Amino acid sequence: MGPPPVPDRTTSGDAGPERDRTPSGKAAPALDRIASGVIFTVPAALPRGRHELPRERVVAAQREKMLIAATELLAGVGHRAFGVREICARASVSRAAFYECFADKDACVYAAYDRFIAVFLDRLAAGAGDDWGDVVGGFVTAYLHVLTSDRVAARAFQVEMDALGRPARQRRREAIRQLAEFVRAAHPGNAPLSACVGAICALRQIASDALDSGDPPDLVSLAPELTAWLTRTLDDPN
Repeated sequence: MGPPPVPDRTTSGDAGPERDRTPSGKAAPALDRIASGVIFTVPAALPRGRHELPRERVVAAQREKMLIAATELLAGVGHRAFGVREICARASVSRAAFYECFADKDACVYAAYDRFIAVFLDRLAAGAGDDWGDVVGGFVTAYLHVLTSDRVAARAFQVEMDALGRPARQRRREAIRQLAEFVRAAHPGNAPLSACVGAICALRQIASDALDSGDPPDLVSLAPELTAWLTRTLDDPN
């Protein structure tokens, strides 16, 4: 996902805390980095000075950096503790570059969330099988694996996202509906959509609570139990 790497100097995509500088020059609280290549891909550093890179490629790289910065800030300090200035500082882009891509902070966060959901749907579609049990098992395992593969993005969009208010909650409901429709389409008995929505909500809440527990959870280990429970629930939604 994300724009192709830009040649020249590269930046690290390894997970780990990173400190920015506040406008006063003091070190900001350390924030964990996203895992590059899961939801977002850290672009290579743009060459300084004059270069021949196409403008659209430069903008794409800057946009990806801003999506990453917004995700890391949302996960690390929460929605109310950062704004456009902090996103620009962390992404090392100008405010002009930001407003070329996004109308405001929330638009940037929503774009990052949309990417998060798109990755889920791509992974689920890629792992879909023909047998109903395999469909549920693959769905649960893929869902938990994506969360485990990038815990920063997972915390941002599973735990902190709702703090953006009603528009964010509406986006979350739409994402759950898309996931539920994916499951319903594979169900041999054409389970009610409401039952599929309920099952996805339960799965999401269990994962969210584990991510918010304080200790890094072993989410994938929950897959067998959750698969069995979800299969029974959808086979007999009444």
